[in-house]
Amino acid sequence: MSTVLDLHSHSEASEDSRAPLEAYLNWLKLRRSERPVDGIVLTEHRQFNKNADYRALEDRFGILVLKASEVETDYGHMLVFGVTDEMTRRFDFADVHLPAQLFIDEIARMGGIVVPCHPGRPHVGLFEHYANRPPLENVVAVEVYNGGSRKGEDERSLELARRFGYRQIGGSDSHLVSLIGLCATRFEAEVRSIEDLVNELKRGAYEPVDFRPRRKPVQPAVAVEVK
Repeated sequence: MSTVLDLHSHSEASEDSRAPLEAYLNWLKLRRSERPVDGIVLTEHRQFNKNADYRALEDRFGILVLKASEVETDYGHMLVFGVTDEMTRRFDFADVHLPAQLFIDEIARMGGIVVPCHPGRPHVGLFEHYANRPPLENVVAVEVYNGGSRKGEDERSLELARRFGYRQIGGSDSHLVSLIGLCATRFEAEVRSIEDLVNELKRGAYEPVDFRPRRKPVQPAVAVEVK
């Protein structure tokens, strides 16, 4: 049983978003034929809302809600899945200059996974940093479909994934209700928890999907192993 998840979204808990979680879920329920998304991951900016409990809304709308984070590093913005107390003690998620290589390695050691997001975006994406600095090690995947991308950004993200053999995810990067679910990731397996999500991201059986209207999707790059 496959699962489609929007792996990148921001509720009103993020300072630049005006979207209540309940409105997101209602929008997806009403538009399930256009955006067949089974769940979303809230990746709030520079924070992790450990105590937030969304079970009542999940039951009401029949849509999975998981929690993660988006942090800022010296190689751009990155999504962090499987956040634990150990991680938030080790790193200040509010720091906008986190050391990317150390962060990726340490989060992996503690059982989580870091995925660079919108890598083709100027200033905050890997593509631009890789032009002047060595590539990062131990990157498992990057976001190649981003619902907020401007012209050319997804293409650069796909080029990066192709060049370095990275696996690929999709996420809406929504800050407004109407944008939720525009891009997502389809997993071969059923995902029902953050532990499932982390395991599947590491396993690699997934692909980005693009539900944006009137847009010819860019063909996903085929990941190749880099020796």
